[in-house]
Amino acid sequence: MPAIIQCDVAIVGGGLAGGLIALALRQKRPDIDLRLIEPGAIGGNHVWSFFASDIANADRWLAAPLVSHGWADYEVRFPAHRRVLGTGYYSIESERFARLVAKHLAPGQLIAERAIAVGAGAVVLASGDRVEAGGVIDARGAGDLSALDLGWQKFVGRELLLDRPHGLDRPIVMDATVEQSDGYRFVYTLPFADDRLFVEDTYYSDTPDIDRAVLAERIDAYAAAQAWSVTSVVREEAGALPVAIGGDFEALWRSGGGDKVAKAGLRAGLFHPTTGYSLPDAIRLAVAIAKASDLSSPALHDLTYGMARRAWDSRGFYRMLDAMLFRAAEPDQRYRILERFYRLHPRLIGRFYAARSSMMDKARILMGKPPVPVGRALAAIRGTR
Repeated sequence: MPAIIQCDVAIVGGGLAGGLIALALRQKRPDIDLRLIEPGAIGGNHVWSFFASDIANADRWLAAPLVSHGWADYEVRFPAHRRVLGTGYYSIESERFARLVAKHLAPGQLIAERAIAVGAGAVVLASGDRVEAGGVIDARGAGDLSALDLGWQKFVGRELLLDRPHGLDRPIVMDATVEQSDGYRFVYTLPFADDRLFVEDTYYSDTPDIDRAVLAERIDAYAAAQAWSVTSVVREEAGALPVAIGGDFEALWRSGGGDKVAKAGLRAGLFHPTTGYSLPDAIRLAVAIAKASDLSSPALHDLTYGMARRAWDSRGFYRMLDAMLFRAAEPDQRYRILERFYRLHPRLIGRFYAARSSMMDKARILMGKPPVPVGRALAAIRGTR
């Protein structure tokens, strides 16, 4: 006979957003009886990275213990210039994330099953068991993204073990000196140890399609061009992050399913429109939930919907820039937009990635002759919402 499990809060999905909410509640509200429902590995197989300026000082208690690697600065490379920016940069490996989330959960609070139905007061599991909760949060990843007008940031990343030191002192967040193809292409490199690198081949592309074999070969070719002697590939990951050009937020929210169900992460539409990164928003949301006095489903719905709606409404500027990138620039010339952007002040760049650009920042980004045809830029802007 199916069992009924009762708790205060049920979090469906143990990826970044769901895991962070569980971690924040366990640390700040240990009195809350929660369940984290995740059939696979907590966090999946990922490396998440962020700039120091992405996370507010008041929220660093949640992010800091998760950090696997950190650097005092980072580098960018373009055909016309190279630059080192003195902003801290940090990476979280999913293995560490999974260990810390599991460590903070009490026995029985992780349910390793698939949810087949999620409602405001209950979750039905594939086994037939039912989790009844005062508050339910759906964090199962992206819902139906067809309501949005999207480009994509897609990638294959490989962690490489070398037979001698690579000589890098800092991450190369963008190396756009590589041959351009399938949109704006750059290589992203994180030096995890003297003989260990994470190298990612990344594209701002019109489609989410990924040929893993081709991109893996390009990573191998890039490593060879740097004279890095690879002894083995430790791990590999691939993904396609949405880059929002426009769309209907309300339709996106409804497509996530579950009437009046709280949502988190990509399912809530909480991601940076230009980068597709969701970690800064996931930290903010987890902290807000941990501070909430009311964790009922109606209150959690209003909290998560409110944060996501405000984020969407405040980020039209980034969607406009995305329209210029994808609709006004020729694919093999898109790098010029980023090349120009990376000549600006480091603090402006930091606020951009944190989705906190000031009016002066926005004016400065748009100032001067655009690196795309003016007529096409205006037409692209008129097509956004």
